[in-house]
Amino acid sequence: MKRIATLVMALFILASLPAFGDQGGEKPPQIEYRATVDADGVQRVEIVGGDYFFRPNHIIVRVNVPVELKVRRETILVPHDLVVKAPEAGIDFKVNLERETTVVRFTPTRVGRYPMYCDKKLLFFASHREKGMEGTIEVVE
Repeated sequence: MKRIATLVMALFILASLPAFGDQGGEKPPQIEYRATVDADGVQRVEIVGGDYFFRPNHIIVRVNVPVELKVRRETILVPHDLVVKAPEAGIDFKVNLERETTVVRFTPTRVGRYPMYCDKKLLFFASHREKGMEGTIEVVE
């Protein structure tokens, strides 16, 4: 019983820290990035994830043109990932964000707006997505 009480107290303390606790429900400002097509025909975007944000969090890419996302996290302890589930548009991945850059490649096949988010969650606390770690990949003509 003492172990359970200690665990509950530790979780309460963690929940009060900025890296784990609620950030007051404030969403980060929208940071838009319009990808350009490089000489090799690929659209490249760098995404950084941190404590409940993606930068940029609104990415605009062209349909039927390959995309290369270079993703990483800037936090040291808190794990984050990047999830996009839009198989109907040729975009379907989940990648853990590491301190070192990871590359994600896809070719969007359908115009539209597709959510990207972090689905990490600590026990019974709000998920990272609920805390504002979400954004949009917008595919245009």
